[in-house]
Amino acid sequence: MGQNNHTSLHGFILLGFSDHPKLEMVLSGVVTLFYFITWVGNTAIILASLLDSHLHTPMYFFLRNLSFLDLCFTTSIIPQMLVNLWGPDKTISYVGCVAQLYVYMWLGSTECLLLAVMSYDRFTAICKPLHYLVIMNPHLCLKMIITVWSISLAVSVLLCTLTLNLPRCGNNLLDHFLCELPAMVKIACIDTTTVEMSVFALGIVIVLTPLGLILISYGYIAKAVLRIKSKEGQQKAINTCGSHLTVVSIFYGTIIYMYLQPGNSASKDQGKFLTLFYTIITPSLNPLVYTLRNKDMKNALRKLVTVDRESTKSKRGQKS
Repeated sequence: MGQNNHTSLHGFILLGFSDHPKLEMVLSGVVTLFYFITWVGNTAIILASLLDSHLHTPMYFFLRNLSFLDLCFTTSIIPQMLVNLWGPDKTISYVGCVAQLYVYMWLGSTECLLLAVMSYDRFTAICKPLHYLVIMNPHLCLKMIITVWSISLAVSVLLCTLTLNLPRCGNNLLDHFLCELPAMVKIACIDTTTVEMSVFALGIVIVLTPLGLILISYGYIAKAVLRIKSKEGQQKAINTCGSHLTVVSIFYGTIIYMYLQPGNSASKDQGKFLTLFYTIITPSLNPLVYTLRNKDMKNALRKLVTVDRESTKSKRGQKS
């Protein structure tokens, strides 16, 4: 690390929404609420799908991974964000900022790829139902998950290391509420065209390639659904894919609008609110989307609640 970066080693200042003090108070409450919803919703999905043997299928294996990912994703951001929102101190340590940068990039990339893997799972289930369990065997599912996490980690290490090696000449003011890659690039004191082009190129690979595969999968799924003669069968297929398609639309819609548009077309505050949406609100919506449209998951959650009630009653009975 060069001498120009010496002051940055003491930490960074996250400006966030500091120019809107009243908004910070409202946001702290909203963020806390959605963080709670995220934890309760995703933890419930993980526990319900693990405890119910009917949900030990590839679809729910990937859903558990998505829920775990969302828990890690929000936890890497929200605690530090709440600290900065609640008080006048807007700083984050250098080590904390670097860790957040790597983890945020890693988990964000993982979600893009994981949604593509989940679309392939739905494609196999709808288009090749008789061979579904043979094709999507446990070994392949595990292999796909390891590949997704590994590729995303490699991308994160490459892009974040490239960004952190840029000289900052003592600049440590980040105009954001988290240590995000574009915000780190902006405080560099040299021409960052090469880095920006590298980020854009890998961004296309990580964002648009999985999205392309998702669209292709759903193209085949749509054809298969139209060939189903019974309306009941069509409705079942639509319900099976509807939850995933809703999550894909929310997640990718926000990211594409934010990152794949001309650099100055969005205001600073707009960019912050969009980041807030896909990093905090979207993970809390995922459990709702998957439970509201899924009968099996609803039944599993009811069983989980029933087990909790019975265990609570038995404990009270023992005490009395």
